Amino acid sequence: MCRAGSGRGSIALVDVNCFYASAERAFDPSLEGRPLVVLSNNDGCAVTRSPEAKALGIPLGEPWFKLAPRAKEWGLVALSSNYELYGDISARVMELLGRYSAWLEIYSIDEAFLGVSGTPEELHRLGHTMKTAVRRNVGVPVCVGLAGTKTLAKLANKWAKHNPAFDGVCHWEAVPVAQQEKLMAGLSVVELWGVAARLTKRLNALGIHSILDLARADPVTIRDRFSVVLMRTVLELRGTACIPLEEERVGRDQLIFSRSFATPITTGAGLRQVLGVYAQQASARLARHGLQAKVLTAFAATSHYSQHASSYPSVCVPLPMPTADPVLLARAAYALLPRVDDGLRYVRAGIMVTDLRPTGNQAPLAIFENPHEERGIGSLLEQVSRRYGRGSIGLGHAGIRGGPDWTMRRDMLSPRYTTHWAELPVVKAG
Repeated sequence: MCRAGSGRGSIALVDVNCFYASAERAFDPSLEGRPLVVLSNNDGCAVTRSPEAKALGIPLGEPWFKLAPRAKEWGLVALSSNYELYGDISARVMELLGRYSAWLEIYSIDEAFLGVSGTPEELHRLGHTMKTAVRRNVGVPVCVGLAGTKTLAKLANKWAKHNPAFDGVCHWEAVPVAQQEKLMAGLSVVELWGVAARLTKRLNALGIHSILDLARADPVTIRDRFSVVLMRTVLELRGTACIPLEEERVGRDQLIFSRSFATPITTGAGLRQVLGVYAQQASARLARHGLQAKVLTAFAATSHYSQHASSYPSVCVPLPMPTADPVLLARAAYALLPRVDDGLRYVRAGIMVTDLRPTGNQAPLAIFENPHEERGIGSLLEQVSRRYGRGSIGLGHAGIRGGPDWTMRRDMLSPRYTTHWAELPVVKAG
């Protein structure tokens, strides 16, 4: 029932195990075998746990202040999120995987779908070849799931990760049907790719509790009661590919720049600085991707747990023309400032640019032409920042020397081993 036919045209899902923790261990062997957690922004909560940390019963999202008192007793190591290192490790993994397939869809920072072909034996060997190559050349462990559809490849990857008998590689079509059904019967539908908790409750009300229950459901009934998307999932569970492999995701709907502050901001002047920095970052990102924005939304927020007055101001500003100009973006973001209350402790702010379109797709009338756009200020900021680092250049209130005190706290940050000369790993012989 769940077999996909010939097996020649297949999909591989390659996923890095405990990605953040694995990236840290790749350059610090002393972390191997030790419980390790990587913390969220401002060293807040555990967002990644090594298998040893999971064995201690540490839940995902546990605040660091609750873990810190017992860290020494457990031998627990905590590290701040090193996004630059993780981004570079991810790029290396994806480049390497691309050598094994003409079609590669990067699904997230730590996983990718590949279009592969061959006999079941060839595909199984290919899975082990990719697993070994990533471990040897990049230094992080991966698991590989192979199947005729994306949904089944996800399931195969899950089984490869949690069943040692597969040694990190599971080819779905090589698994006996009875075992396939046993796996799906033991997994709740909430474990399925694209099925959230709310949808799970609706499915449970119809007597559909396991993935196997959903696979045996009538696709037309599922379409009528839920959606075409869920019907496709049912068909994919039965081995019919309905979700195409995308070589490249075309277009972007929005870009968001937002962070929690290490130190709360209590003045409009402080938020002006924040908004100016984010507008500059948005401009650089838009320029990098050849895009312009037509709408900007700015927002700020106090803590939900604050004992003081709360405030959640926001403003949506239609831009006079599609633009990536940092001056216009900052000016639009500053429209939030009249809605900000001085004295309140704002712990978060950000901007979002939407209605994105390719640069030059809509030429403005002469009277609306923007001189900053013609001078390519956004592109210039991007070039300088990429060469000399973020914070090396800024316009107006975004020109910060030494870094402001509201920037993200990362007291346990590891070196950026692969992207900064001064932080390259050093090997000592003897």
